[in-house]
Amino acid sequence: MNSPANFSSKTERLDRALRSGTLGDVAGILADMSPGDVAYLISSSPPDYRSVLLGLLSADQEALVVNELPDELRNATLINREPEALAEIVEQLDDDDVADILQELPDEVTGRVLAIMDEQYRQRLQKVLSFPDDVAGGLMSTDTITIRADLTLDVVLRYLRRHSEIPANTDNLVVVNRNDRFVGLLPIGTILVSDPAVSVREMMITDQEAINAETSATEVARRFERNDWISAPVVDSMGKLLGRITIDDVVDVIREEADHSLTSLVGLAEEDTFAPVWQSAPRRAIWLGINLITALLASSVINVFQDTIEKVVALAVLMPIVASMGGIAGTQSLTILIRAMAMGQINGRNQLWLVGRESLVGLLNGLLWAGVIAITASLWFGDATLGVIIACAMLINLATAGFAGAGLPLLLRRLQIDPALAGGVLVTTVTDVMGFLAFLGLAALFYG
Repeated sequence: MNSPANFSSKTERLDRALRSGTLGDVAGILADMSPGDVAYLISSSPPDYRSVLLGLLSADQEALVVNELPDELRNATLINREPEALAEIVEQLDDDDVADILQELPDEVTGRVLAIMDEQYRQRLQKVLSFPDDVAGGLMSTDTITIRADLTLDVVLRYLRRHSEIPANTDNLVVVNRNDRFVGLLPIGTILVSDPAVSVREMMITDQEAINAETSATEVARRFERNDWISAPVVDSMGKLLGRITIDDVVDVIREEADHSLTSLVGLAEEDTFAPVWQSAPRRAIWLGINLITALLASSVINVFQDTIEKVVALAVLMPIVASMGGIAGTQSLTILIRAMAMGQINGRNQLWLVGRESLVGLLNGLLWAGVIAITASLWFGDATLGVIIACAMLINLATAGFAGAGLPLLLRRLQIDPALAGGVLVTTVTDVMGFLAFLGLAALFYG
């Protein structure tokens, strides 16, 4: 793995070579970089540079680099390839990585690629492809070393030496019975330090449960995090071994979930940073339109109190403060709840407690900042009544923001709507409407 300084130096040399047009130098630099670094470089480049960089990769390097690219960019890179060329690329990868690639391509393309592949490899791959990519079966690799419990460690060691290499991230050998059902795990370290005459049955671990193939990818990531696993066996409903999941696959899941949460909070699907304008604009336009509708709703509330605003012009100056504070408070609570959901911490016994907690936090912050804005507004406009009005409105809106920020994600999840995608727009709408309604309604009451 290249150090950060070394990587930075290579990218600078690469930039100079690209600007000067010396493509031979570019190819040499790329050949000296790891697939992950090359993939990062390509994904961080504008479209014109991407095609140049991909075209300079060797066949062997291209397969590894393509596998490391973000899904959208990887699909765009492969979608127009001939099936024969695709087959050459994917056959160099692990079957779980191949499955990830093929599941994103059109069914027709996937079928043509599979037809070209070796029969044995195709059967292994189809086992993974039979599962969605968001469950354990879709994450697993079938490249697994299995042994029987009645063998001695000496026999196991001699068996391993017959392999030219063992699968990456192999920390345990999987112990199965004659029906290929999962029995336990034998750590590689145990084989190396134990008496060769001891049996596998005596040394194997039996307290680690296998992961059912239908388990969600999110739950798989949580189990790896809680247990510090490097790999874990995957079984079907009958306990038969299907494959294993390794830590690199779990890292991908965590990264994708983080990307999804970040982009969804602003109403965006996962988007390539350097995607063409014609792709990005329509995606963003949809949620801008939804936001416009909600903004019109807030404006209609203001319109109801138009006469009051005309009497007290200071109201127009202070309105954004109430709405902004509520929006920030609501977003804070929303973020806390969405994070807790992503980590699997939300359940039936703590939902009401969390809603109450966030409402109370909003109320306490409302008391604090209501006092500050009351004094500020009174001194600014020389009107103590105005200070009282905005203080009460601030208190109401921040308490509402805490409640909405915590309650709306729970409601959306129950309605099977992604809280990360829709929560931000709804919370902002609620706090805007409530802020304007409380502030202007109280003003109408006090000023007539």
